Amino acid sequence: MSAVLEEFARIPEGWTRKHLLDLESLTADEINILLDTAARLKKATRGCRGKVPLLQGRTSANIFFENSTRTRNSFSLAARRLGGDTIEFTSSGSSVAKGETFIDTAKNIEAMQIDSIVVRHSTPGAPHLLAQKVGCAVLNAGDGAHEHPTQGLLDILTIREHRGNLQGITVALVGDITYSRTARSNIWGLKKLGANVIVCGPSTLVSRQWEEFGVEVAYSLDEILPRCDVLNLLRIQFERQATRPFPSVHEYALLYAMNRDRMARAKSDILIMAPGPINRGVEITPDVADGPQSVILDQVTNGLAVRMAALWLTINANDR
Repeated sequence: MSAVLEEFARIPEGWTRKHLLDLESLTADEINILLDTAARLKKATRGCRGKVPLLQGRTSANIFFENSTRTRNSFSLAARRLGGDTIEFTSSGSSVAKGETFIDTAKNIEAMQIDSIVVRHSTPGAPHLLAQKVGCAVLNAGDGAHEHPTQGLLDILTIREHRGNLQGITVALVGDITYSRTARSNIWGLKKLGANVIVCGPSTLVSRQWEEFGVEVAYSLDEILPRCDVLNLLRIQFERQATRPFPSVHEYALLYAMNRDRMARAKSDILIMAPGPINRGVEITPDVADGPQSVILDQVTNGLAVRMAALWLTINANDR
């Protein structure tokens, strides 16, 4: 344990960020610091199973204004894996329901002498506003359809573990691009690390404007499939859509679901990813989701590693 504490006695040179709000504003070097730190913490905690007291005496508050299972639990467990404590807040039945503002709620929680706030909110930019109003670290756990930086990082860490260098590999993000904060974070992170990115889906969910991000736009999964090293199959977010963007779920699955037939036409070492929850039979069939090329559960484990890294780096940056 003393060797671990010595290894993590100080945060890496080049990291000065007191918040993690997005991947758009991070440099490639900063993204690599996060990924390298996550890999080191994963090793130090024996695959995210054990604990290291790097945040002992520190408290992180999870303030969620949208429903979440994976992200909330992952951030909570990440803090505890580092020896920290957590406060759990949900807007349902809280003072927000009585008229208290988002900022006042956060500042009251901060007054409990916490060290970081993990926030999910339906309004794009809410974490950025909060970071201007509080003195502790702020970590974005998803803001509307804008970004979900730790999801992008855990996806990239998973690819890096299986492929090594991301330079020159081709990653396709398939499905609901318009409403996906995961897609935006992945695009920013992957592009900065040298990957080629394709966004693919129905034209109602994939605009040509995505080309302005420096990515390729495609409408046929079958046409791009032979070129892809990684497929990240995004959930159709019906809850964010005012109208149904395609005639039926069956038609979507026929054109875009990853199934046995498409696997037979893909590269033999293709990686199949999906930020949960997955809709079996819609974006992916059960045999593919549970197959040897699927790294979906690796993504979940790496979510712990990435969130440990994000908490440790930002909280310690605030001490400077």
